[in-house]
Amino acid sequence: MSATAEPPVPGLAWGEGRAGPYAEPPSGADEMWDTAAGKVRPGWLPVLESLSRIPAAELEKRRQDIRRELRQNGVTYNVHGDPKGLNRPWEMDPVPLVIHGAEWEQIETGLTQRAELLNLILRDLYGPRTLIRNRLLPPELVYAHHGFLRACDQLLLPGHHQLLLYAADLARGPDGRMWVISDRTQAPSGSGYALENRSCMARVLPHLFRECQVHRLGGFFQQLRETLLSAGSGLTHRDEPRIVLLTPGPLNETYFEHAYLAAHMGFTLVQGDDLTTRDGHVWLKTLDGLQPVEAILRRIDDPWCDPLELREESRLGITGLVEATRRNNVLIANPLGSSLLENPGMFPFLPGIARHFLGEDLRLPSAATWWCGHRKERDHVLANLSEMVIKPIHNQAQTVFGFRLSEAELEHWRRQIRKYPYLFVGQEHVGFSTTPTLIDGRLEPRRAVLRSFLVARNAGYAAMPGGLAHISLDPAAVSINSRTGGVSKDVWVISDEAEHFTPSWRRAQLVASQQPSSDSLPSRAAENLFWVGRYAERAEGSTRLLRAILQKLNERDEHAEAADAACLLSLLQALAIQTGNEIDTEFAELGLQDASQGHEAILKTAISVTRQGGLPDMLQRLLDASFAVRDLWSSDTWRVIDRIRQDLRELTTSPIDAISGIQSRLDDFITSLVAFTGLTMESMTHEHGWILLELGRRLERGTQIVTQVRACLVPGHGEIVEHLLLESLLSCNESLITHRRRYRSVLEMESVLELLLLDPTNPRSLIYQVEQLREQLADLPRDRPREKSREERLVLDAATTLELCEMEKLLRSEQLTGRHPALEELLDHVGARLSQVSDTLTERLFAHTAAVQQLVTTRTGEEL
Repeated sequence: MSATAEPPVPGLAWGEGRAGPYAEPPSGADEMWDTAAGKVRPGWLPVLESLSRIPAAELEKRRQDIRRELRQNGVTYNVHGDPKGLNRPWEMDPVPLVIHGAEWEQIETGLTQRAELLNLILRDLYGPRTLIRNRLLPPELVYAHHGFLRACDQLLLPGHHQLLLYAADLARGPDGRMWVISDRTQAPSGSGYALENRSCMARVLPHLFRECQVHRLGGFFQQLRETLLSAGSGLTHRDEPRIVLLTPGPLNETYFEHAYLAAHMGFTLVQGDDLTTRDGHVWLKTLDGLQPVEAILRRIDDPWCDPLELREESRLGITGLVEATRRNNVLIANPLGSSLLENPGMFPFLPGIARHFLGEDLRLPSAATWWCGHRKERDHVLANLSEMVIKPIHNQAQTVFGFRLSEAELEHWRRQIRKYPYLFVGQEHVGFSTTPTLIDGRLEPRRAVLRSFLVARNAGYAAMPGGLAHISLDPAAVSINSRTGGVSKDVWVISDEAEHFTPSWRRAQLVASQQPSSDSLPSRAAENLFWVGRYAERAEGSTRLLRAILQKLNERDEHAEAADAACLLSLLQALAIQTGNEIDTEFAELGLQDASQGHEAILKTAISVTRQGGLPDMLQRLLDASFAVRDLWSSDTWRVIDRIRQDLRELTTSPIDAISGIQSRLDDFITSLVAFTGLTMESMTHEHGWILLELGRRLERGTQIVTQVRACLVPGHGEIVEHLLLESLLSCNESLITHRRRYRSVLEMESVLELLLLDPTNPRSLIYQVEQLREQLADLPRDRPREKSREERLVLDAATTLELCEMEKLLRSEQLTGRHPALEELLDHVGARLSQVSDTLTERLFAHTAAVQQLVTTRTGEEL
């Protein structure tokens, strides 16, 4: 079929062995099939032509490739209370939603007009409020809305644009035109997911992407960066304004997008406690001290941004942010109070406001909406409630469909509307369009909603050519959103001619002058990196020790049962100390006398999900800390993290009875953890973040060496037990082959202690960890540059102790007990110094200033 031929049925006529035809002619509007014209819409023809050459089985394989690609890239959407888990994998359909370039021009014109209109409304409502004075907007609709922040009255940005970012949810209505369903103005989300969807499609279906003239998305993000840099520079008169992306944190629904955008655009990802205010300015808390912040791209809703002047219980915002904005010392995109524009009660008034401000009619229609604050409209809504969509003006997530309600429920809503009529709207229920979706190897129609994004520029607004589409897999669904398990689609704007490509490196001089700086690392991110290093090393060390224990169980010699049991008991004690868990010595000794009981006890120690300090717990802590600094990892590093997450899920959900099974899992974990360490060594710049990561690793490895040697070698043992323990210690610390190659003799305590404690060339020795700590601490900022910090002095003391120790004394044992007191004293001293270094670093670098809170409430009784 040629690119211009029309298919004979409403959809593509697939060949033999390919996906079946479009399920059936959809009732109502469809994105692919123009019902009125009786043909496929122009933009779909090249896409269908390319899809026709892909067998159904291959298309399904590409879907699985997309799913794996998104999972490996860590693309998630957090849903609290979701049975699938907190970090729900992002889903995308391989068939894009397609819009022809000619139609997109009309949509774009309507979107830019609407963005400009909302921008003027925002300026007016926080300025002169002529719309209320001229009765173009009822005062109750504004003042009763939670989004109207009285603390932000007359708080306007210099220049024309107040609304720097805007997003609109669109759907094709019964008339075949795109309708506006809702406006997103306070912190529009989804643009990062749209970019990731596009990247994934280009990787998995490159020929499809090449054969269709698809508009690129990169220009939108370049414009966003330029807009924020220009606005921040104009507000603060600094040539190189510092921009941060403010996120609620890793538990937020769209945290992946926050980290993704921050990394993509070179902004610093921060949480509220990373920022503070001093003298009306906003500052970033870094390892080098306070650094000024000139612009904030926020992903926190209006009321939670400042606990001093807004919601006093907020722990997400920055105390004093409103005052800093009031003094024009910081730019916030979007401005505080812009959620007022998301009020659906404004829909019926927008046509009149458009004629008032712009002298023209709205170009994009919307569903008929009645605000219940007027008697006539309220009576109409109450009379037709069973056919209406009921929406509170505050929170559209609480939308109710009248046809789904019982008579008792309808009566409840009638009472609510009569009691607070100005808080509700009734909206006509319209069945929006469907779009082709891959369902079980067939293209079937599913309802779709498109979110498009716009950013302010010098003259008007620039729209992303495409956007983010959501569909519901349920053909009977009447609402579509990510919380209910919707699937996303890439949105393609198709042109008849190839798009002129502007390289991303061609940007304004202002953008080029923005240079990355190591002092932008927030102290919170530094702390998470420190603990990533500790948890990664702790997990690897414990996994190696567990593997050594299981190997000893597998190799038990029936002629040396007592020696094996004593060796295993010492290793178990080392594991217990290392993981912070006590063991029942009597139970362990009895269990080790019976192989089956011993196996069961050790397996429980290894994989218990509920055991604090156990392997699953340590790995989960590593994943949590890694996710908190998601923006700092390379793609390959994140794939390793995802591999650890998948292995952990299998470990905790699939029961393992055989020792060989758990040994195989431990081998996989060690491989992934070593790969993670290697990638961080080779792909991270060796700045403050990497130094903190390495400090965590070296402190943890040094502590583990102290713990293992103390538990296994300080007590006195017979010759056979000592030999077994020496071999296990070398194996746990990846030094067994080195020992055999270097000493070429039987295992002796002197050579093992030399290799594990005092060899500065062995990366697994204690003195090597101490020396690495000395080098890395010297590169951290100090309170007094010319003096050594307290942690440097502690490490110097530990290094000196190790260098001056005498092997002869370490090997001496007490005659009665066989204990090695000098070795115990050395290990206790060095271990105490390592612990003090960790505490000192935490106190000096990671202590976050407590947020200032309101002493009295500023909310109204209704809000309370």
